[in-house]
Amino acid sequence: MSDHDEVTRLPVPCLVVLVGPSSVGKSTWAAAHFTADEIVSSDRLRAVVGYAEDDLDATEDAFALLDTIVDHRLRRGLTTVVDTLGLDDERRAGYRGVAAEYGVPCVAVGFDLPVEMGRARNRERTHPLPATALKQQFDRWAEVRDRLDGEGFDRVLTPVSVRQVPAHLTEAVSRRAPTEAPPGAVRFGLHVSAFPWEDIAEGLAITAAAAEAAGFTSLWVMDHVRQIPQVGRDWDPMLEPYTALAWLAAHTTRVTLGALVTPVTFRNVGLLAKVIATLDVVSGGRARCGLGLGWYEREHTAYGWAFPPVPDRYALLEDALEALPKLWGPGAKPFEGRSLDLPETIGYPRPLQERVPILVGGGGERRTLRLAARYADAVNIMGSSGVVRRKIAALHRHLDDLDRDHGEVSVTHLAPTLVGVDHHQLDGLVDGLRPRRQSPVAYRAAVNAGTVEDQVDRVHELVAAGVTEVIVSLPDLGQDGTAPVDRWAPIVAAFA
Repeated sequence: MSDHDEVTRLPVPCLVVLVGPSSVGKSTWAAAHFTADEIVSSDRLRAVVGYAEDDLDATEDAFALLDTIVDHRLRRGLTTVVDTLGLDDERRAGYRGVAAEYGVPCVAVGFDLPVEMGRARNRERTHPLPATALKQQFDRWAEVRDRLDGEGFDRVLTPVSVRQVPAHLTEAVSRRAPTEAPPGAVRFGLHVSAFPWEDIAEGLAITAAAAEAAGFTSLWVMDHVRQIPQVGRDWDPMLEPYTALAWLAAHTTRVTLGALVTPVTFRNVGLLAKVIATLDVVSGGRARCGLGLGWYEREHTAYGWAFPPVPDRYALLEDALEALPKLWGPGAKPFEGRSLDLPETIGYPRPLQERVPILVGGGGERRTLRLAARYADAVNIMGSSGVVRRKIAALHRHLDDLDRDHGEVSVTHLAPTLVGVDHHQLDGLVDGLRPRRQSPVAYRAAVNAGTVEDQVDRVHELVAAGVTEVIVSLPDLGQDGTAPVDRWAPIVAAFA
């Protein structure tokens, strides 16, 4: 049997088949690594369809029920542990078959224990097996043990310590070894996309303090006038971003502050320059400027704002990227752009920073990344690490065309991210947060759910792809006090 990891990572979902005689610790091991809901035990099912777990006359019915449960759980993409002897060749083949049918990895865990130890444990049971029956099981195990590797399981393990890794994070886990990030290679930002607190002002202040304590170096809010469908309902609270950022500035001392990102269609560019310069002044030089095309036509229509065609928005975005540094800088020279005409570029007080960092949101390889390469200090790219790699390569080609160093434009990555201290807590969070009609597997993938260890692996992969700042939006923000933010402290510390 093969086993190469001190802690073995299993994908979520998977089918785990325990194989070994009675009294070798299969049930104890399963209970230590999986939830009770994930374990399907033939003994317990005998008690369901018979008078007790040792009702051997109920065995056939118990296994029929077990097979039905396994089929239905795998159909729904749920991790399932089969706690039986596992010594029957036909049944093991059946488990591999049903796992393959639903595209779920199938793992066998073989329990090899000296016969004398098994006999001693058997004698301690309330209802011990007859000695002859136990001997037959150990003899059968000796036959099965050496065949497991060749039977077609995705993995065959000894009962080592395991942890489950969501399928959407297994790429990061598999690439972890060669992509270790050096200390300080990445910063962390907290993105507040919803305001779920009864007292929003107090909730924001407490969350900001927790974020600084956890080691986050930036705080971001969305720039929308109504909640977007990806996050919540139309009538959920949505604050004006720069007012909220000013409040956050008053309750923090270190984090940088910005909107991720401001649609260029929302505000007159001169006014936007004034707003961000003011934020920089009142925050002690901590403002960042996030800009994007804008995409949510419905909120433009609701507020009576124009929503120009895409080419016109690109022209306005490029004008804003050029004009904002002039509006923050010395002098009052006029600016004449593609769609923007400013007779004077004057603004006092100037920002405290010599240059307010400008971030462009979006990953369009032909136009958005070209603008970021020409004008910006950073670009926010979303998607998997593979997508990020491809888009960074496109960004670098644009930078090469402009003779700019690749390091002049940093890469941030924003994603909803749900973290639990361990697999058990994560299961509870997923179950409590997911929409009623969304499966746990689909919801896990949508919010990049993972344990603290999983998220460390995921950040390593993003760093290897070229990300320098990981920004997370927490689906459970506002629940259980500051716990959702606090759980990030060990992740941030892993890269400090």
